[in-house]
Amino acid sequence: MKYPRIGYIDDGAPNAFTYGWRKNNTRIVLTRGIFDLLTPEEAMTVVAHELGHATHYDMAVMTFAQLVPMVLYAIYEGTTKNVSDDDDSKAAVLGYVAYVLYVIAQYIILWLSRSREYYADAFAIEETKNPNGLANALVKIGYGLSTNPSTQKSKSNALGIFDTKASKALAVTSYENGNISSNRIKEAMKWEQWNVWAKFYEIQSTHPLISKRLLKISDRSNEFNQERFITFDFKKPESFVDDFFKELIIWLLPVLSCVFIIVMFSLTLIFSISFENVVLVIGIGVLCLGISSLIKLSFSYKDKNYNSRTVDSLLGEVKVSGVTSIPCVLNGTIIGRGDPGFVLNEDFVLQDQTGIIFLDYNQVLGIINKINALFKSKQYLNKNVSIKGWYRRSPVPYVEIYEMIIDGKTKKCYTYLVKKIFSWLAIFAAVAMIVIPLFM
Repeated sequence: MKYPRIGYIDDGAPNAFTYGWRKNNTRIVLTRGIFDLLTPEEAMTVVAHELGHATHYDMAVMTFAQLVPMVLYAIYEGTTKNVSDDDDSKAAVLGYVAYVLYVIAQYIILWLSRSREYYADAFAIEETKNPNGLANALVKIGYGLSTNPSTQKSKSNALGIFDTKASKALAVTSYENGNISSNRIKEAMKWEQWNVWAKFYEIQSTHPLISKRLLKISDRSNEFNQERFITFDFKKPESFVDDFFKELIIWLLPVLSCVFIIVMFSLTLIFSISFENVVLVIGIGVLCLGISSLIKLSFSYKDKNYNSRTVDSLLGEVKVSGVTSIPCVLNGTIIGRGDPGFVLNEDFVLQDQTGIIFLDYNQVLGIINKINALFKSKQYLNKNVSIKGWYRRSPVPYVEIYEMIIDGKTKKCYTYLVKKIFSWLAIFAAVAMIVIPLFM
């Protein structure tokens, strides 16, 4: 292949990506963070991984694969609109079958995307003859682990660890005689190896779990006369399945309440039920929605015991997910944006004495986030902050900001408060809808 065109982004968050339809029009983009965080040998494996995507025509393969669900969805839309006679009804059946196939095709494409990552890893190993170098790069970028605190500048989504939305895999710095501690790597792997949510999130992701890639790379260490990089030999203390199902139910409760409202409202219209009964039925549904939302909020936004934590201590937590949070306080320095170089990204990356982690800065309205990103975020960079918020993992670790103290000033995100207010308003409105008809 021709020597690829190289792009460079002067941003401390390590990121690398490739684009181009053919091998000979490949573009590889690297950020300054790649060179800040990795050794030259490790950076070479990152570039080799990206070249693997180009050599395997992955962009072309995935683009053409996406045509299948697009066609299936077009069939669904074209056959289910304006159904008026028997012929249209028969076509509609075909449309609904096409929609089912469309959903299945989307998951097949995600699986195909994950498989391309393994092939790119294999290509990097073959070309560099350095599987442990690739594993070290993946640990440093994917988990935020580093061997040198002075060069630990920032963290983001290099190697495309996950898809765009979820590619903020950050975490912990640890040291063991100048090398990354194997026990700390295993601590970082625990959640992915044990928590059922990790598998749930992975099937909806374009990239495999980092721990799976590390173990697969480690299987090839001996081929190149290197010691096996990592063996995950921690013993699972419990199944964690019961936690998963409990959290899954909590996650679904508001959705089920909305479905109940829609179904009951439709039935009242079909059977011409009196207005008072319609209001009563809707009131019961809204009450269920308000209560279920409060239950979900109590898990997702635990509003007490904000203990001072470090990044590495959070990373070792297993009983955490997108549903269940751990309230925490982190102290450190904001070292970059959540997406390096993107001026409309309002999120941050924080570094403390043990590692780096993604901070989700989320106000009630999206426009407020963009205004903050454009006019305020830059002034927060390289400043010491104290963050109060909620640690989650879905599947990557992050902290949603509740309160940020910077330059002696406190800045708050009001998303949690607004969600709580709306839940209580729904309950009060529902009670009124249930009680008032009784007196009419």
